[in-house]
Amino acid sequence: MVSLAKQCAFEEPSVETITGENVLTWPHVVKYIDSYSVTIHELESVTTKFKFNSMMRAPLHGFAFWFDVEFNGHAIASTNYHSTNSFIDNHQMNGSQRKKRTNPNEALVLSTAPEDPPTHWQQTLIYFYDPIELEQDQLIEGSVTLSQSKENARFMNIHLEYTSGGRSYVKESVMR
Repeated sequence: MVSLAKQCAFEEPSVETITGENVLTWPHVVKYIDSYSVTIHELESVTTKFKFNSMMRAPLHGFAFWFDVEFNGHAIASTNYHSTNSFIDNHQMNGSQRKKRTNPNEALVLSTAPEDPPTHWQQTLIYFYDPIELEQDQLIEGSVTLSQSKENARFMNIHLEYTSGGRSYVKESVMR
């Protein structure tokens, strides 16, 4: 029987920072989203299947979720008229701005991944009541559904079904 404290602590997704060394598999993309064409309805619930192998022998304490955003197109700097201005590559830039990329055809990426510098978005973690002991190259497969909370549009519910080592698991996490 799971203790009440442990059950309460692991019912909700946890938003915190982890480092890349704590990730046991290569990332799996849940959903590519084109912000120019996506509808609200498409984002209310997203389901994907996954299949990956553990990179090492270690206990699996849960799943982590994060996002990357890719900005395409030309970098346009805002003008701050109260600063000393200079010209870089024929674009006016003020002293408080940094040039983010040298090729305007390259995408600028904001990553909240554990191996990248931390952001205020952190990662969303789903902890298991009891860790699963994984062997190197052990298969983990299943599906995950991310859905918007009916009570609070800023919250997310996560339904996870997966198998590993001949056992099946279901984990439901609801933000409150």
